[in-house]
Amino acid sequence: MVEIQHVTKIYKLNKKQMAENKTNSSTKVAVRDVSLTAKAGEIFGILGPNGAGKTTLLRCVATLLTPTEGDILVNGFHTVRDGEQVRRSMAFLTNEVKLDVHFSPKYLFWFFGRLYGLSDEYIEKRQMELFSYFGITEFENKRIEELSTGMKQKASIAVSLVHDPDIVIFDEPTNGLDIITARAVTDYLRILRDRGKLVVISTHIMPEAQKLCDRMAMIINGSCVFQGTLQEALALRQSDDLEDAFFELYRQATEDK
Repeated sequence: MVEIQHVTKIYKLNKKQMAENKTNSSTKVAVRDVSLTAKAGEIFGILGPNGAGKTTLLRCVATLLTPTEGDILVNGFHTVRDGEQVRRSMAFLTNEVKLDVHFSPKYLFWFFGRLYGLSDEYIEKRQMELFSYFGITEFENKRIEELSTGMKQKASIAVSLVHDPDIVIFDEPTNGLDIITARAVTDYLRILRDRGKLVVISTHIMPEAQKLCDRMAMIINGSCVFQGTLQEALALRQSDDLEDAFFELYRQATEDK
């Protein structure tokens, strides 16, 4: 379970960043008083346009950032006070985190498996399962730089899941992938959900969210404007199109400003 309690994240801007953001303020509120709960056995979507604060929020959950205000609990562990326990219980994957191009998928899988303190027998079992599912076995000894974009993404997913975590957090999991690779990724997210894992994804692609997510939160300008089931989201516009519901919330949020 992930419990986010009144989290705010404020960045301090230097003069260059102020110019880039076209602002006179030396601070930027990326996330504003967000509270939500995601539970085991579901795919929970963090939805919103680019720049809404989705990635910042997930980085706070993954202990990569410290919230300015508020608390985050992951399976009962506090992300600031109990960082090591939090990291052992989750996988966090973002397109900005790349595998070292000079090593092979197999080498990196075993490297991180041993980093987690896993036995050789367990690592081998996990490798067989994940490499087989994602079609990596044929390429396991090639250097990362020799792999296609899709294979690099699948290798990154396999490595991030070596320790079989209870919570899986993927930031834009299908961004830039071809349709075949994207389908393999989303199908595996459903498998993880059906095994009782908590899967949290961020996306700005509403059709993908509609197909995948059991529950969701919509983030606009750093604030959570909706949290609930897919059916509750669709009821906002009495429509079967999640994109319509999102645009209605976006219109309301921007008009209120």
